[in-house]
Amino acid sequence: MSTLETPGAAPSRRHMLKCMAAAGAGTLWLMQGGVLRAQPMGSAGAMDAADASFSFVQVSDSHIGFKHEPNMDVAGTLAAALAQINARPARPDFVVHTGDLTHLSRAEEFDTVAEIMKGVKTQRVFYVPGEHDVIGDNGAAFFERFGRKQNSGGWYSFDYGGAHFVALINVLNLQQSGLGFLGAEQLAWLKKDLAGRSAETPIVVFAHMPLWPLYTAWGWGTVDSGEAMTYLKRFGSVTVLNGHIHQIQQKVEGTVTFHTARSTAYPQPAPGVGPGPGPLKDLGTQKLQAYLGIRDVRHVRGEDRVTLAEELLS
Repeated sequence: MSTLETPGAAPSRRHMLKCMAAAGAGTLWLMQGGVLRAQPMGSAGAMDAADASFSFVQVSDSHIGFKHEPNMDVAGTLAAALAQINARPARPDFVVHTGDLTHLSRAEEFDTVAEIMKGVKTQRVFYVPGEHDVIGDNGAAFFERFGRKQNSGGWYSFDYGGAHFVALINVLNLQQSGLGFLGAEQLAWLKKDLAGRSAETPIVVFAHMPLWPLYTAWGWGTVDSGEAMTYLKRFGSVTVLNGHIHQIQQKVEGTVTFHTARSTAYPQPAPGVGPGPGPLKDLGTQKLQAYLGIRDVRHVRGEDRVTLAEELLS
């Protein structure tokens, strides 16, 4: 769904599945001044993305090692997602993976991820960990193999094509109900990282868990994300990309727009639907692929705009 469910709302499972399917019908999101406009893919407005100065693809929640319903072959669906990227006429400049590469942080699962990701045709891949990637060792294995060594905390930033990218880590030291946590050291770094940048600089933030209180009863949020937003809200265009909840949800706060992404492994229920988060089962192979997907993000140099297009594996 493209709108945020209120905590008190509990739509039926049938309604939820219908909305999730509709969200994947092919929608182009145009962000202008912090406000999103939705247009069907293939419409005249979709041509606005054709002159992008650069593009990248977000993949998330591959959960390599998961072997249960509704997906007994998560390696296969991750490979299919990368094949979809490789089939494009123009290659993306890079790929961002927003966490839960693995399901249990096992060495063989990281091995499989590394081997599969070698197949994507792009300049490089940027990663942040999910909570499933830091089990047992506080992320040591993940950071050794997939981290960037800008600082000891694992978070980092970089500039590309006129935009500034910030990768945050919010899956260490999880709080009550499993909520994410940034911590004082990372927040101080973020404040310093953004301090000297012009308010006209497009900012793209990516982390695993949602950076707004999407549904705190299920741990779908980050307890100290509000402080991070105080440093980001002065910018004219901020796009926040998260994974974790295996579905599309979005929210706009001033010039900051939050987006969660689909998984390449399995879908989860909408906020508050059913007893709790977890894989939606009994979907069947064809229906499963209607809930799995990737996200294309494009930026036009000199414009305060980022466009997002959702693509399904089906």
